[in-house]
Amino acid sequence: MQIGITTFPTDYSISATRLARAVEDRGFDSLWVAEHTHIPASRRTPYAWGDELPSIYWESYEPFTFLAQAAAVTESLKVGTAVCVVPEHHPLALAKRAASLDSLSGGRFLFGVGAGWNEEELENHGVAFKDRWKIVREHVLAMKACWTQKDGEYHGDFVDFEPVWVEPKPKSDPLPIYLGAESKWSFDRVAEYADGWLPSVAPELGGMISNLKEACEARGRDIAEIDISAMGETPTQEELAELKAMGVNRLILGLSTLDESGSLHELDQQAQIVEWARVL
Repeated sequence: MQIGITTFPTDYSISATRLARAVEDRGFDSLWVAEHTHIPASRRTPYAWGDELPSIYWESYEPFTFLAQAAAVTESLKVGTAVCVVPEHHPLALAKRAASLDSLSGGRFLFGVGAGWNEEELENHGVAFKDRWKIVREHVLAMKACWTQKDGEYHGDFVDFEPVWVEPKPKSDPLPIYLGAESKWSFDRVAEYADGWLPSVAPELGGMISNLKEACEARGRDIAEIDISAMGETPTQEELAELKAMGVNRLILGLSTLDESGSLHELDQQAQIVEWARVL
């Protein structure tokens, strides 16, 4: 079982290079960062996880730039988005950006994707909230065409282009797509076009994994093909063993947005989880 780290990096928290080295040195397998291109000042869409939206949501770095720095100073650390808000990007530009990061990192990019939860944020990108998951699907399929074909083309309701050349190709074959969502529709989406799933650790996780298994079987896939990477808080040894028994392949722990000293202290505390995972 692997243990990863996720954070909202800002210009006042630990630097990309220092954080990446520290995460790799402590045995974590991956570093994931969030994305919001902006947060609308209207605040019309409520924050679902608390009373006030933390400022890190609009202060965080652009993820691909941050992860490129992280990959450049590490050897084996995987770098991932958790998650890239796919409808806010043009699929051709995003295909090139993701493939470039994967190629430059030697195949270490884990592409976490999602549809976004902030309605007016999506509207500022010309995306209707009701269409966001349809757009994610078409963007992912269009990007896969660009990554796997010399003359990639895609024809859908939201994405439509004749054969194009998009280089470089990813180093990974395939470049892994991780879908971050937990609604009742998510399981079929993962089974159709994803290589991994990014749920939260919650009491209902076991039931959701069963739902995912059924969705995979309906599409002729084995759930073992899906890299289940759950995001949660620091567990006990027993809780970690339970997650592995459920079929979770990776636990991704949150790292607070802190300066270098605070970040390193928190990582030192979490490093024990890496040791537990090694003996499971």
